[in-house]
Amino acid sequence: MYIIGLGASVMMPIIFTVIGLCIGMKFGKALRSGLYVGVGFVGLGIVTALLTTNFKDPLDLISSIYDLDLKVFDMGWPAAAAVAYNTAVGVLIIPICLGVNLLMLLTKTTRTVNIDLWNYWHFAFIGAVVYFVFDENLYWGYFASIVCYVITLVIADRTASKFQGYYKDLDGISVPQPFCQSFVPFVICIDWLLEKIPGFSKLDIDAEGLKKKFGVLGEPLVLGVIVGVLIGIVARLDVKKILFLGVTMGAVMELIPRITKLFIEGLMPISEKTKELVNRRFNGKQVFIGMSPALVIGHPTALVCTLLLIPVYLLVAVLLPGNQFLPLASLAGLFYLFPLMLPYTKGNVVRTFIVGLVALTAGLWFVTDMAPDFTSAAAKVYASTGDLNAKVPEGFMAGSMDFSSSLYGYVIYVACKYAKFIGAGVLALLAVGLMVWNRRLIVRDERAAEELIVKGKERA
Repeated sequence: MYIIGLGASVMMPIIFTVIGLCIGMKFGKALRSGLYVGVGFVGLGIVTALLTTNFKDPLDLISSIYDLDLKVFDMGWPAAAAVAYNTAVGVLIIPICLGVNLLMLLTKTTRTVNIDLWNYWHFAFIGAVVYFVFDENLYWGYFASIVCYVITLVIADRTASKFQGYYKDLDGISVPQPFCQSFVPFVICIDWLLEKIPGFSKLDIDAEGLKKKFGVLGEPLVLGVIVGVLIGIVARLDVKKILFLGVTMGAVMELIPRITKLFIEGLMPISEKTKELVNRRFNGKQVFIGMSPALVIGHPTALVCTLLLIPVYLLVAVLLPGNQFLPLASLAGLFYLFPLMLPYTKGNVVRTFIVGLVALTAGLWFVTDMAPDFTSAAAKVYASTGDLNAKVPEGFMAGSMDFSSSLYGYVIYVACKYAKFIGAGVLALLAVGLMVWNRRLIVRDERAAEELIVKGKERA
């Protein structure tokens, strides 16, 4: 708990240095990898602060000018992480989930070794909320966390081939981050529907195509400036502040891809060493290394779609019936929608934008519905720990796009809260069913690989 309280920029270098040593890396190399990850988090935190600090007041002003009645305050992922780790569920979430991961590897129900330890707070968060829903019942809390973890590992396996095929130099990598993954069902269904629309397939626009068609206006840097200026105009700010917002948004969009390289430099040596170790332990059978989607959030299409979605997302939040959530701090998290979308949309800006908008619209309802229990959990955490990240502004409820808008988290939350034991039974059957299905596919693939080896030897 002390280490967790140090924050990601300090915690992650410690954790990854220890991981590096445990898997046989030399101390200097392990420390270097850990520090690169820590520096990446520092850089990302600085860039995120640019966005949240400078845009919070203008967005609050817009809410006031247009008399918007949105009672769920966007506290961002720090509040969700505070709730996640400052509970009995969060204390043991990493060793418990690693134990589940090992069991699934041994039973061939997953190929993914999830070393994205920082994002384990997602599993802890949904477990913590359910934990408080059931009057601090640890069994319910860990049940929710483990179900989410199992689903995440299976889907990480099933999306790995597309992920590796789309992004360069990421062979053997999967993405077991549940927030990012929760948009996969949306992209599969919506992309299928879009294919049924006559002529829609001809709208093949990617980020590079956008640059060619619109010249300098298609560059993320310039689009960021435009979006920032538009927000300033709508907020009725003076020219100086409008221009400042424009340049700030442009800076955010330009700096994030550069910072992403730090994560890659830090995580890839650990990934390669872990892959080597795991492959040796599992007799050369294919194993995926589960990594953070931060590795690819700097993709040009992700940046362009994020920029286009920000103003539209804000407008939808204002107009959507039943929604009480106005995204502020969570806007920086929009980048994490796309890492697993793009392999399915093949980087098409139009398709990616549509899928993202539909998923985010549903997410607004998810956040609003979960807000009372999120608020209750945050209040209890703040009362017991004094963690300011969990302090809810007076007169508001707590909300966050990450992880409250996740399809995985919301379905687990609803099933547990409203259906209790029946819901738990359905979730358990779903988790076991996915494990059995995944095992069949893994065994099939292993047999096919063995047959190829045998045929190769016979030919030789």
